[in-house]
Amino acid sequence: MNPLKIGLVLDDSLDTTDGVQQYVLTVGQWLRAQGHTVHYLVGQTKRTDIPNVHSLSRNIGVRFNGNRMSVPLPAGKRAIRELLAREQFDVLHVQMPYSPFLAGRVIRAAGKQTAVVGTFHVAPHSRLVHVANQVLAMWARRSLRRFDSVVSVSKVAQAFARQTFRIETTVLPNTAPLAAFYDAPPFPQYNRVQTIVFLGRLVERKGCLHLLRALTHLQAAGTLAGERVRVIICGGGPLEASLKRYVQERGLDQIVEFAGRVTESDKPRYLASADIVVFPSTGGESFGIVLLEAMAAARGVVLAGNNPGYAAVMEPRPQSLFDPQDEPAFATLLTDMLQNPATRQQAHEWQKEYVRQFDVPEVGRGILALYTSALHKRRA
Repeated sequence: MNPLKIGLVLDDSLDTTDGVQQYVLTVGQWLRAQGHTVHYLVGQTKRTDIPNVHSLSRNIGVRFNGNRMSVPLPAGKRAIRELLAREQFDVLHVQMPYSPFLAGRVIRAAGKQTAVVGTFHVAPHSRLVHVANQVLAMWARRSLRRFDSVVSVSKVAQAFARQTFRIETTVLPNTAPLAAFYDAPPFPQYNRVQTIVFLGRLVERKGCLHLLRALTHLQAAGTLAGERVRVIICGGGPLEASLKRYVQERGLDQIVEFAGRVTESDKPRYLASADIVVFPSTGGESFGIVLLEAMAAARGVVLAGNNPGYAAVMEPRPQSLFDPQDEPAFATLLTDMLQNPATRQQAHEWQKEYVRQFDVPEVGRGILALYTSALHKRRA
């Protein structure tokens, strides 16, 4: 394939490392390594460590789908036209759903020889999100006709795209660069204890409080007293103070450790230290890159909340799913995993094999095939 010039389009900022941003940066880095030229057409972004970033709008912070994110104010049409005329992109790859104020304007200004493809990411966390996206789809109807191809990162996102935007998509799974996770060394202080790791933002839907409440059930049953167990909470967020207070008030402070926000270099090591990694999210997950990272790194089992996005990832192994809000059952599952190393080892072996299909080289080849097909359709 001849080198392509690709514009990755994202309404949000690149200043955070949330799921869609990770996808954009991961795909962009891999495409550059294959010899393609990559530009980022994004909302208000301060980062200067990434080449070819075009910050096209001011953004405002909002809460959406259980997350904090930013949405663009209207981007300048003239600046967009000048950028597209100067760069002459072969492909514009739009992250969906998108705002008519930024990505929508980029799509409508695209030249006739430019292929436009999309990746649909969102899974709904509430009825309000569903209705909001139906309204957004009506607003974006004109620009939707310009797409040459659209894929979704999961079956859940695929269904949501059909229900709200009335578009049919194929599934090209989410991806992550996993090389750093496969052989990450654990932290030595956790080698002699059974270690449970939680990794995520300390917000309600990520479910850390459900984990702590499950631990109180283990404590009442005497399980924690009979096991050498350490629980590491990796992440920060608005609930941090109240979660720490809960731990102290219930006498869990000798077991639970708050690591705070962990660096990207330390994240694989925390996951590699885990006999059990728990992601008790209650919803709003379209896929779950963290599940892939944990499966690649953990020395034991990965357990995930039974929300549609995580269930799509864990579909071949449903016994690793649980209802975070059923805290007694959650506690029973943790007990079973703590007391059955053979079960953890079996899960570990399955995870290591299963996760490789999501590594960036595998998915990247699918993305390039998508670009090639769209360009052929556009320029035939």
